[in-house]
This record gives sequence, structure tokens and C-alpha cells, in this order.
Amino acid sequence: MTQDSDDVAILRRHFLKRTAKAVLCAAAASGVGIWFHDISGPQPFMNRRNGARFPGFSIPGVERKMSIVRGNDASSRTDLLLLALKILGGMEAFIKKGDRVLLKVNAAFASPPVLSATTHPELVYEVSRLCFKAGAASVIVADNPINDPKSCFLLTGIAEAARRAGAGISIPERDSFKPVTVPGAGLIRRWPVLWKPMKGITKLVGMAPVKDHHRSGASMTMKNWYGLLGGRRSLLHQDIHCAIKELAMMVTPTLIILDGMTTMMTNGPTGGSLSDLKKTNTMVVGTDQVAVDAFGASLLNKKPVQLPFIEMAAAAGAGTLDYRSLNPVEVRTG
Repeated sequence: MTQDSDDVAILRRHFLKRTAKAVLCAAAASGVGIWFHDISGPQPFMNRRNGARFPGFSIPGVERKMSIVRGNDASSRTDLLLLALKILGGMEAFIKKGDRVLLKVNAAFASPPVLSATTHPELVYEVSRLCFKAGAASVIVADNPINDPKSCFLLTGIAEAARRAGAGISIPERDSFKPVTVPGAGLIRRWPVLWKPMKGITKLVGMAPVKDHHRSGASMTMKNWYGLLGGRRSLLHQDIHCAIKELAMMVTPTLIILDGMTTMMTNGPTGGSLSDLKKTNTMVVGTDQVAVDAFGASLLNKKPVQLPFIEMAAAAGAGTLDYRSLNPVEVRTG
């Protein structure tokens, strides 16, 4: 993610020029296929045309819902996921016959599932299976990883999990991105966003682990949308809380799943040691990404007010800061 000083200077000037007329929050990149395509990796680009608007995937008329299921060290992800979904009416309450579903996973790093830096393959398999059972015509798994995309999908176990469930994997290519502008945003304006996997998609499910993050304080469901960005997205780290807020403004998912079975308490977002992890045995499913993250903060022993992006996203209308106002169903098993 590093850049030489000349690149940084050029990009900074471009960034400032691009956002000079916007209100900044602070002073300051596939082919969709049934399997892998040979690629050299996504190439960052910018397009000076007016950016498109990202499509919305929330279900009209469906009230905001949320379930929190706590287990114990003997609980499985699958069992807690199934119970959390059952509370909300099952996957069939969100996925209908003929739907084309995109699963936005966190596959940012080429690391094994045991390190909890990425979406667990067990969840990828089960959610894909449930979508097909509910009648989905197709399921595509997508992300724009930081490391080599093919290696990330392989080493995380996500590729094999998707294959077993009959889902496809989208590997980002140069032409997989389209410039997008978030209305009212100061940062995400004409920014390259992963677009090809969205073609024909009718439902979007976000799936993220709970992690510490050295810049934002936490990486959960809203931070997971960072993987939709192309270009020099590290530039947005200059104002990361605003960037996450704008991602929440950009994306209105059908459903989000926050995996708090094992929480990365320190050295996030990559971790690398089992000592960074804590068993928290919790699965959260909901339709309000702000509310889900507000609860998720507690798994990191933090309050939502300690994570500015949560308050900012709520203020922008992306969801509610007070997750209890949704009357979430909370269940403890075992």
C-alpha cells in the first residue's frame, strides 16, 4: 500500500483539486465468471466524466431488523448464523426466486481463516447455500483485495467454499470498475468502484468479521465496503472516518452479516498472530449497517462514540446509532 513520494505528491494534488468544490468531512479498484480468469491484477484509473450512482439493494417497505445470537466456545458459525437468520424470517425473507445475489466478502489479505482477518469460508458456503435454497438464480462472491486477488480467494478458503456451494467468484480486472459519485460526498466523487459484478444483481449481502483497525479503530460491515473501491484508495485514509461514512451512504445492502465468533482485538486489520484474537462467540444479522456496527463495537470493548465513522454515518442517514431502538432479538445459546 506504499507509494513513492512523487506519486503521493501527484495524487494529493489531484485529490485536493477534485474535492475543492465539495464539503470535506475534515481538513485535508471483473470479470464475473463461474470461476477464475487469468489476470495481472486491477489497474487503478480515474475517469473525469460525471460518476454514476451506485445502485440500491435494500428491500422497499421492509422495516429495519436485527438479531444478535451469542453462543459459547462449542458453538459453530453455521448454527449461530442459522438461528440469527431464523429470527428474521430466514434467508427466504430477503432472497426470492430468480434473485441474482452478490456476496461482498472481506478477502483483503492472503491469509488463512484461522487468523480471522477475512470472511470465514464456512459463512461463505452457508450463505451461498441458503441463497440458492431460497431460489436465487445465481450467487457471485466479490471483493477487490489488497493482496493478489486470486491468491487471496484461494488462501482464505473463500474460493473453495464458493465452489462447493455452486457460487461464482469475481476476480477484479482493469475494466471491472466504473467511476461513481456519492451524492453529497466530498471524497467519493468520480471514484472507480467495482461495477462489473453488479451487472444484473438484484440483492447484495455484506459479510464481515469484527476487527481492530489501526486507522479507523474498527473494521466491520461499513468498512467492508472499502473493498468495492479501486484506484488509489489508500489516499482516502487521510480522512478514513469520512470515507467509511460515504461508503455507508453509497451502499444500501439487502442484508449484512457481522461475524463476531472470533474478534481481532489488536494489530488489525491484518493481525497475524493468534494472540491478537479473542473468542467472542457472537453472530449479528441485520438490515441496518450502522446499528450492526454500533453493537459490534462492544465486541472490541469500545463504545460507538469512540468510532467516529459510526456517528457520522448515522448523522448522514445511513442508519441508526441506537441499535436498541430496532428492538433487536437477542438470544444466548448453550
